[in-house]
Amino acid sequence: MSNEDSVRAGVRAALDRARAENRTVLNAGEAKALCDAYGIPTPAEAVVKTADEAAARAAGIGYPVVMKILSPDILHKTDASCVIANVENQAAAAQAFDAVTAAAKAHNAGARIDGVLVQRQLEAGQEVIVGAATDPTFGKLVAFGLGGVLVEVLRDVTFRLAPTTRADALAMLDEIAGAAILDGVRGQPGISKDALADLIAKVGRLVDDFPEIAELDLNPVLATAEGATAVDVRVLLNFTPAAARPRPSQERILAAMTRIMQPNAVAVIGASAGEGKIGNSVMRNLIDGGFEGAIHPIHPKADEILGRKCYASVTDVPGDVDVAVFCIPAALVAGALAQCGAKGVPGAVLIPSGFAEIGEHELQAEVVRVARENDVRLMGPNIYGFYYTHKNLCATFCTPYTERGEVALSSQSGGVGMAIVGFSRSAKMGVSAIVGLGNKADIDEDDLLTFFEQDPNTSVIAMHVEDLKDGRAFADVAQRVAKKKPVVVLKAGRTSMGARAANSHTGALAGDDRVYDAVLRQCGVIRARSLNDMLEFARGLQALPTPKGENVLILTGAGGSGVLLSDACADNDLTLMPMPDDLDAAFREYIPPFGAAGNPVDITGGEPPATYRATIDLALGEDRVHALVIGYWHTIITPPMVFAELLGEAVAAARQAGNDKPVVASLVGDVEIERACDYLMERNILAYPYTAEKPVAVLGAKYRWARAAGFV
Repeated sequence: MSNEDSVRAGVRAALDRARAENRTVLNAGEAKALCDAYGIPTPAEAVVKTADEAAARAAGIGYPVVMKILSPDILHKTDASCVIANVENQAAAAQAFDAVTAAAKAHNAGARIDGVLVQRQLEAGQEVIVGAATDPTFGKLVAFGLGGVLVEVLRDVTFRLAPTTRADALAMLDEIAGAAILDGVRGQPGISKDALADLIAKVGRLVDDFPEIAELDLNPVLATAEGATAVDVRVLLNFTPAAARPRPSQERILAAMTRIMQPNAVAVIGASAGEGKIGNSVMRNLIDGGFEGAIHPIHPKADEILGRKCYASVTDVPGDVDVAVFCIPAALVAGALAQCGAKGVPGAVLIPSGFAEIGEHELQAEVVRVARENDVRLMGPNIYGFYYTHKNLCATFCTPYTERGEVALSSQSGGVGMAIVGFSRSAKMGVSAIVGLGNKADIDEDDLLTFFEQDPNTSVIAMHVEDLKDGRAFADVAQRVAKKKPVVVLKAGRTSMGARAANSHTGALAGDDRVYDAVLRQCGVIRARSLNDMLEFARGLQALPTPKGENVLILTGAGGSGVLLSDACADNDLTLMPMPDDLDAAFREYIPPFGAAGNPVDITGGEPPATYRATIDLALGEDRVHALVIGYWHTIITPPMVFAELLGEAVAAARQAGNDKPVVASLVGDVEIERACDYLMERNILAYPYTAEKPVAVLGAKYRWARAAGFV
C-alpha cells in the first residue's frame, strides 16, 4: 500500500467509525489525526478527562497551554467562557480543567462533554479562518478569511470550489478586504502566504477526497512569517448527501442542443388558427420570421392551419422532427411528450405555465420523468420560447426578432427576455440567440454554454440567472467556455437572506451571494450588477478588440471629465498608464500650455477638431498605449458630429494599419451628442452620452475577461 493509500485508509477508518456510532462530529483526536494525515499543522495537544490528568499532560506538552472544553453541543467556546489561555503550571492546569467544565455546564446543563483539550499555546500570529462547506448550489467549497472571534461580524471571507489549486488559494489571500493585514501593518511582520496557500489547498483536497465531510472549520489558524497552524479544528459529517442531478455526457448534450437550436423541422403541438392564441402566435412567428425548414402544426381536429398541413399527433408527421414547441395546457404535456419520444424528437420547448412556479411540483416531476424515459430534452416549462436568428427561427409567441449578430442571451424570466429583445432592437444589436429557460426542469445554463461554445455564430454569451440548478456543472462548463468566449452573468436575488443555520463558522458564512461572486470569478465569468450592465456588456464585448496589455490612456477635452473617468478606471480595476517622458512631450506638441499632458491628457475644451484628431492619432499609433478612453466635451468649436466623424475616421485608419485596440468614449453636452454616439456605435466604437462611468465599466468587463482567459 502506498503512503497516499495508507493516509486515505486512516481517514476512511475514522469516518467509518463515526458512521457506525451514528456520529456526525469527529472528536478531537480524530480531527487531529485527519489534519496530520493531510499535513495540516496543529499544536501538540491531549484530551483529558480529569483535573489530575490535565495537570500531568500539560507538563508533558510544555507550558504555557490553553484549555478548551470538548462538547458537540457548544460551538462557540469563547462565548461560553470555555477557553482558558496562559495556563503556566500544573496547579493552574487542574484549576482550569474544573473552571471550563463548570462553565460548560452553566452555559448548557444538558451539553455532552467529551473531555477537555489541553493544547500547547502558540506565540501570537495573525488569526485567519480556513474551512470548507457543502453549498446546496455548488457543492464542496473552500473558504478563507480573517478569523478568530470576529469572523461572523466582519464576514471578510471568500470562497473557491474544491479541490482548490495553489494558484486559486493565493488569489483568495488577495481577495479579502483585509488583505493588507497579511502583508504586515504597524510594524507587525507579514505572514507566509506560501504556507497559508498550501494549507488552503490541503483542505480543498481533503474535502474533495471525502465527500462525507460536510463542514470543516480551522478557526483560528495562526499565520506567521514561518508558517500556519490550525489551533482549533471542527469536522462535521453527513452520510446522506442529496442525490446528484442527472447529467448527460457533453457529446449527448451537444447532439440534442444542436438539433433543438438549429432545427430543420419544427412541430407546433397545440397549433391554432385562432387569433390571439399562443399556438397561433407561434405558428405566425415561425412562418413570418422566414424559417425555411419544415413547420408541422399538430392539432387533433384541424386539417390545416395557416396554410400548413395539420397532423393529429407528432407521430403522424412524415420524416424527422428536431424540436416540438408545446402550446397546450400543462395537464396534457406528459402525454404529448411520450408521443415525441416515440417519434424520436430530441427536444421539447414547453411554453405552458402551471407547473412548479405555482406549486405544481408533482406535475412538473411527472413531465421530467416522462421526458427522461423517452430521451427528450426539455426547455422550460413556463417560458416565452427561443430565437435562433441564423436559422430565421422565432419559436416564441412574443414579438419576432431577426437581426443577426454574435451575442447569445438567455433569461429565466419572460419579462427580462422581452427587455433583451427591446434593448437589442433599440441598440441595433444583432444576436445569435435569445433563449427563455423558465423553471429549468431540464435544460439549463450549462446546456446552453455547451452549445454556444462551439456555435460559430456566437462570440459573446450573456445570461440572466435567478438560480443554478446544478452550480457545479455550470462552473465546470463555464471555466472551459470563458477561456474562449466572454460569458456574462446577471445573478438576480443578490441580497442576503441571512446566515444559514449551520454548526460551523464556515457553514454559516456560506450560502449567500458572496459564494456566487467568488465562484463566478474563479470561473472567469464576468458578473453584471444590473440588467442594463448585462446588456451593455454583451453589446460592448463583441465590439471591443482584446487588449494586448494593461496600459489605459485617458484623452479628454475637459478636466472634470478626466477626473470622473480616472475614478471610473480605479473602480473597474483599470491601470492608468504612467506617461513616458517622450510620449508626454509628443502630446504637448498639440495641446495648449494651459492644458495638461500626463494621464489623463487634457487638451482643453477650446481646441479645434485638428487637435482632437492629432492627439487621437498619436494615442492610437502608440504601441505602449493598450486601450484608449476618450472624454468629449460639447463645444461649438468642435461640434458633436464633427468629433464623431473624425474619431470614426481615426479609428478606421488605425484598424486598417493594424492598430486595433479598445476605444471607448464618453460624450457630455447637449442632445446633439446622442446622434454622435449613435454614429460611433454603428462603427463599432463604443460611445455613451451623459456618463463617464458606463464606457469605462464596459472596458473593465473586457479586461476582466481578457485577464481571466490569459490574454493579458
